[in-house]
Amino acid sequence: MKPEHKTRKEIIDQRLIQAGWNIDDRTQVVEEFSISVGSDLSSEPIVGYGLQFSDYVLLGKDGKPLAVVEAKKSSVDANIGKEQAKQYCYFIQKQSGGQLPFCFFTNGHDIFFWDLDNYPPKKVYGFPTRDDLERYAYIRQKRKSLSGEFINSKIAGRDYQISAIRAVLEAVEKRKRRFLLVMATGTGKTRTCIALVDALMRAGWVERVLFLVDRIALRDQALDAFKEHLPNEPRWPKQGEKEIVKDRRIYVSTYPTMLNVIRSEDKSLSPHFFDLIIVDESHRSIYNTYQEVLSFFNTITLGLTATPTDVIDHNTFQLFETEDGVPTYAYSYDEAVNHIPPYLCDFQVMKIKTKFQTEGISKRTIALEDQKNLILEGKEIEEINYEGTELEKKVINKGTNALIVREFMEECIKDSNGVLPGKTIFFCTTKAHARRMEEIFDSLYPEYKGELAKVLVSEDPRVYGKGGLLDQFTNNDMPRIALSVDMLDTGIDIRELVNLVFAKPVYSYTKFWQMIGRGTRLLEQEKIKPWCTEKDSFLILDCWDNFEYFKLKPRGKELKTQIPLPVRLFGVRLDKIEKAIELNEADIANKEIVELRKQIETLPQNSIVILDAKHESQRVEDEIFWNHLSSDQIEFLKSVVKPLFRTVSDTDFKAMRFEKDIVEVSLAKLADEKEKFNTLKDSIIEEITELPLSVNIIAKEENLIKQSQTNHFWSTATEDKFDDLILKIAPLMRFRESIVPLGPAKFNFKDLVSEKEYVEFGPQHEALSIAKYRELVEQKVNELVSANPFLQKLKEGKEITMTEAEQLAEALHNEHPHITIDLLRRVYNHRKARFVQFIKHILGIEILESFNETVFKAFDEFIASHSYLSSRQLQFLDLLRNFIVEKGDLQKRNLIESPFTLIHPQGIRGVFTPTEIDEILKFTEKVLAA
Repeated sequence: MKPEHKTRKEIIDQRLIQAGWNIDDRTQVVEEFSISVGSDLSSEPIVGYGLQFSDYVLLGKDGKPLAVVEAKKSSVDANIGKEQAKQYCYFIQKQSGGQLPFCFFTNGHDIFFWDLDNYPPKKVYGFPTRDDLERYAYIRQKRKSLSGEFINSKIAGRDYQISAIRAVLEAVEKRKRRFLLVMATGTGKTRTCIALVDALMRAGWVERVLFLVDRIALRDQALDAFKEHLPNEPRWPKQGEKEIVKDRRIYVSTYPTMLNVIRSEDKSLSPHFFDLIIVDESHRSIYNTYQEVLSFFNTITLGLTATPTDVIDHNTFQLFETEDGVPTYAYSYDEAVNHIPPYLCDFQVMKIKTKFQTEGISKRTIALEDQKNLILEGKEIEEINYEGTELEKKVINKGTNALIVREFMEECIKDSNGVLPGKTIFFCTTKAHARRMEEIFDSLYPEYKGELAKVLVSEDPRVYGKGGLLDQFTNNDMPRIALSVDMLDTGIDIRELVNLVFAKPVYSYTKFWQMIGRGTRLLEQEKIKPWCTEKDSFLILDCWDNFEYFKLKPRGKELKTQIPLPVRLFGVRLDKIEKAIELNEADIANKEIVELRKQIETLPQNSIVILDAKHESQRVEDEIFWNHLSSDQIEFLKSVVKPLFRTVSDTDFKAMRFEKDIVEVSLAKLADEKEKFNTLKDSIIEEITELPLSVNIIAKEENLIKQSQTNHFWSTATEDKFDDLILKIAPLMRFRESIVPLGPAKFNFKDLVSEKEYVEFGPQHEALSIAKYRELVEQKVNELVSANPFLQKLKEGKEITMTEAEQLAEALHNEHPHITIDLLRRVYNHRKARFVQFIKHILGIEILESFNETVFKAFDEFIASHSYLSSRQLQFLDLLRNFIVEKGDLQKRNLIESPFTLIHPQGIRGVFTPTEIDEILKFTEKVLAA
């Protein structure tokens, strides 16, 4: 363990240099900065009076202190210097004037940053650059209050978007550092974030933003959105840029790209480079390795997810520092669909199951004609016996896939011409499955010359970029059908999608709803495309009973967390050392200790997981630690060092797996576990057998490969032989994939539809009778236009008298006794409209909004024009809107009664000022009079 002066010279100095500080330049860094401490300088309890010395003071370009760094020796907790560093900051401010310096305390390995008077201390993974500190100081001095900050409703103007932004702005102002927005797919999470970024930048709280996504296609989509809504903010990357640059304000990156940046040797980005990180689809890709990115940067962090609140993983709430089930703000799919007018599209589900899916493929289910063909081909029918669940796994039947394609073409929502399907995603099981479906489309519909359906998979470079397959599917008439494996399951924004085909089973509830979310977006009227001119719902063809599965198991299948291979190898080797020590096999223990230490050297030293554990793990750097491993030291290696191997990613995993198997089998031999030894030995022989001797590099080890497949080799196996296998055979394991495994059985049996029905699933499926009534009225009115003079006058744009209106009402009532003003008001949900207004609406002369539409629209406009309102005020308005819609009326006294007293005991008086209350009362009177 290093004393303080050594800690400073060997560790802290180096980390300051790494952050760009010249520690020999007293215009940048002053060591042993003298502070005159007197009892009159601070009301804080102080360490002592007289002249004291701060270990380091970091100076700005103006020569004034920007930060204090208090150093302690590496063996002690850095927090010991916390109070001392804080007092030095206050003393320096009193002594030098200007802003309060930022506070750092460290033992070299652990660094804590304290923005005094603003945030509690936080562990960070490097010192800030001088530019970082000056940016921090500028932001701290210039930022404005967020409570009344304008929200640009042209970017995100919907009521719930404004509420979400306001909720985050209020949390930021309360000095919270992490936030979680739960918003249904299609509700504009990206636009909401862009409007939030815009508000935070204008108010001076952030200068640089990182938007993290998990795929390149989503990166490009986010860049386009920022370009559209914040065109004047410079973005990274531009077309073709690979290397990170530091002169932009908006950065959009995938997790792997940013992980490579922060682990790079040159440390091209400071941990203090960003002011805000936005994590798209934050339930994915952020645990284990990629959480490093979030931990590395000292920022405020916003998580976004479309996963319903009730099924979000506990880890997500924990990561974003919110209570389980209580995100910063939530807006659900049902709320979006039930808004008037709806913000999202409803859907219908048609379940299709084939005979083979239901009953399997066997002699009992194969058609007689197909059985005859099998006999002619010399095949045994009795040998064919597959469960329905084994389709596309152990058995492939072209007839089943062809049947699904034909049923889709018959039942799908078509374009306005009624011939071709509208834009569709087929969710396929595997890439090979997608290719087979493409062949079937080309075979059944050759007239479309191979353009109808295309395979879109992430590893195909032709998918990306201008003119790529994804661009064609989004912006061109053809292809109409995207055959996808995982790539289009999440995040892709194509409003014209009207069909989704689940041609595979799905077991994750989160993923299932994300897939459904591909179809929920409504069309933008100013951007209508000829192949999709209208969309009020979309169709899901469920070919694998997914809806039934999630009714029975709402949370889906729980995936088991797998222990990373490098962690397992380290653990097995450690077990072997422990067993060797127990058996007094010192040579074996020492040999494995050497290998264990080599493995420790492979840990990525720039990983913050490693840096985080440095204070504890530095014990293994001491040679004395390894001289005699006690049970306590072995326990330390298991509990502290072993978990660090989850960070290893740059290695030959096939070689490592073989090495782990050899260490495991040698441990079984050492422990005299004969049964386990034989089982492991057999699996290793099988692995070695699969090495192709036709490859030159493998042929060189032919003798060892052949020997290692004999019982004699294993019965006489020694530690040297095991080491030989690791040294010579492990690196060859990457060639095993050149052995083509036996594929699934392939048939082309005729399949039949066994079940085909619409499934009631989703909101508002109960409104069919009302819709039919409206159809009936509209049909009767349109039929009478040519014969009724009053209808003709209205059609020509002329007005009719009260008497003529009564005669027209009577004529329609005679046509159908249920056409009455009361029923029309109920069906069209308008309590005050006159008979003639309904007729004009039906004839398309003027639009008659329903009462609910009028109320929702008025409240949306009111909220958009009052974007400075607080979260609680927005919550009150939301409750007020729903009250008016439900009751159709409002009295002043209602506003100080339940349900409004749930928000504040005094109702509206506790939430708004008297002036604001008057404005709201006038507004509601106007809404109710409409």
